[in-house]
Amino acid sequence: MKLTRLVGECEEGDCPTIYRTDRGTLAIQGERIADHGLIVSPHETLVEIPVDLIRKAARDDLI
Repeated sequence: MKLTRLVGECEEGDCPTIYRTDRGTLAIQGERIADHGLIVSPHETLVEIPVDLIRKAARDDLI
């Protein structure tokens, strides 16, 4: 899978980031959430990113 960085909180790559994939989907890098109380499939996880990151991506017409 090829990832293209759309928007992030830093340039280092170790922070919340939104990527576009070559599959027509988005990949999200964020802090893993462990205390959510949901049942999540073993092959999935929940991540947390700032709402402002989504706003910036939408405002810049990236998604």
